[in-house]
Amino acid sequence: MADPTTYRPATGTIPTDPGVYKFRDENRRVVYVGKAKNLRARLGNYFQDVTQLHPRTRQMVFAASSVEWTVVASEVEALQLEYTWIKRFDPRFNVKYRDDKTYPMLAVSTGETVPRAFFYRGPRRKGVRYFGPYSHAWAVRETLDSLIRVFPMRSCTKGVYNRHESLGRPCLLGYIDKCSAPCVGKVSKEEHREIVDGFVSFLAGNTDKVVRGLTEEMNAAAADLDFERAAKLRDDLGAINKVMEQQAVVLGDATDADFIAFSSDELEAAVQIFHVRGGRIRGQRGWVVEKVGDQAGADALPTLMQNFLIQFYSDAVEREHLEEAEENAQVERRGVDQFSHAEARAVKVLPREILVQSLPDEADEVTALLSELRDGPVDLRVPQRGDKRALMETVERNAKDALRQHKLKRVGDLTARSAALQDIQEALGMEQSPLRIECTDISHIQGTDVVASLVVFEDGLPKKSDYRRYRVKEAAGEGRSDDVGSIAEITRRRFKRYQEDKLAHPEEDDTVFEDENIVEESTDNKRFAYPPQLFIVDGGAPQVNAAQAVFDELGIVDVTLVGLAKRLEEIWVPGDDEPVILPRNSQALYLLQQIRDEAHRFAITYHRQQRSVRMRRSELDEVPGLGPSRRADLVKHFGSVKKLKAATTEEISEVKGFGPKLAQQVYDHLHRG
Repeated sequence: MADPTTYRPATGTIPTDPGVYKFRDENRRVVYVGKAKNLRARLGNYFQDVTQLHPRTRQMVFAASSVEWTVVASEVEALQLEYTWIKRFDPRFNVKYRDDKTYPMLAVSTGETVPRAFFYRGPRRKGVRYFGPYSHAWAVRETLDSLIRVFPMRSCTKGVYNRHESLGRPCLLGYIDKCSAPCVGKVSKEEHREIVDGFVSFLAGNTDKVVRGLTEEMNAAAADLDFERAAKLRDDLGAINKVMEQQAVVLGDATDADFIAFSSDELEAAVQIFHVRGGRIRGQRGWVVEKVGDQAGADALPTLMQNFLIQFYSDAVEREHLEEAEENAQVERRGVDQFSHAEARAVKVLPREILVQSLPDEADEVTALLSELRDGPVDLRVPQRGDKRALMETVERNAKDALRQHKLKRVGDLTARSAALQDIQEALGMEQSPLRIECTDISHIQGTDVVASLVVFEDGLPKKSDYRRYRVKEAAGEGRSDDVGSIAEITRRRFKRYQEDKLAHPEEDDTVFEDENIVEESTDNKRFAYPPQLFIVDGGAPQVNAAQAVFDELGIVDVTLVGLAKRLEEIWVPGDDEPVILPRNSQALYLLQQIRDEAHRFAITYHRQQRSVRMRRSELDEVPGLGPSRRADLVKHFGSVKKLKAATTEEISEVKGFGPKLAQQVYDHLHRG
């Protein structure tokens, strides 16, 4: 590990031109590749005070031992060279968007002499066409079962095919007309290939021709009084329509576009891409990656978007060219017209329109590069209104959910949870694993409606029956935002009866306290049966020190206290000047993030409830002589405060219990100013 100051280029030696740079380690391996409009300005950022760098950037510059750069003629050329070097060197600190391999696909082995259709998961292989991805495995099998009624192509494995070929009789699918039985010569290999081409064409989006043909054949059979064949064609048409309905029309103008959105935190980012072809969602893919280098930080969305667009579409076009070359070679060997075969291919992977959540840093240069890859114009923009904006919001929600699921999945099973608790124990030097963890968070808007939450996790899972929520009156903070003071009060409240908690009976009520500044509302009527091994406060050193002062005051010495800061996921321990940094891929970090996020969610939900109640009643609360019952009678009589404002004094006095004087007071109060 080298100190960055030992390989920092001399002042003035770095050019100010656009270019691409490489950081290499002591073994000359490339650990990071980046590009810049101005090489001097960009590289200078890496050699500033290392304490100011993002942790992942700091790790990268210490892992490197040298830096070199290449000057290019334009920013577009820099984008192309950066992508080429990332593909060539595979640097470990660069974000790599690899297929997640988790989505089920419908595959067709076009490279075989007698192709077959089958369910598939995993990396893509040459000589196989893939359709999807689908959301569930059953969706693939249901689609395949419906389509082989109309396109009776082979769907059996190679072993089954060879066995029935040697037996000279077809399998069950051949007898029920769900396979054309090429294994026994019921159709020739050429005829079976035509069925396969129709199957592939239909999945590629050419559905109208198939529906029109089936409809014409059904009508002709009915006219010839061949009702048995007409009934079969009717059922086939129903199967086709069922498959088509699975891809609901989302855009009415037959749009071909890709929708791309990110969701990220300080450490990771999730990206989702929806492929819309002919106005229908034809596929969806997603990745979760670590944010490193230029992508680090909370405001790196434009950089993330730029790197994803270049890497994803460059890879996709390169893969498409390889598949197309292979298929053209197969077409030539079979002697089929190449142009007609090309028409059956899927829509190009790079569409005319790319809609993004946020424009990349260098939108013009990225657009130029994408246009060059497509051999045609590309419209890169952010949708502002209408159906496309609504679909973009859906993609954003999917990205947020993907990031949330990614955080949860690492603590989703017993083994992972046990490893997470063990890691926490070792990182904090605890005597035993924290089987019970509690976390508190504060929520307010400029010191108003201050509330707090307390969530409980046991064995790495939430125990919602023990959740608590607190209402901190504004008098406690004198109308100011005082997170430190609120944390101290909540900690005191939680551990005020610490000794009693150890011996408490679950059926006893513990929701009423003498302290008038804080009101605790529990999700049930039970008190805590026992204290936690680990207590987490949301915040850094000030919040932890405030909570530790309460612990010292109450004499609590057998509960470990830490703070979890949002900015860099740092763990602050009372009395330590430096935080504890857990590895990015540790089970412990994922569990602590989950607990902190759950406390934040619970606090935000309660804060919104309190704010809503205050705003809903604020206009009537200050009317002199108007108590809760009369306020309720007014709102019930008129239906809303808005309608009450529109009422006259006489109409208000018609409400039971309201005389002319009180009605006038209500009217004057609502119309003052």
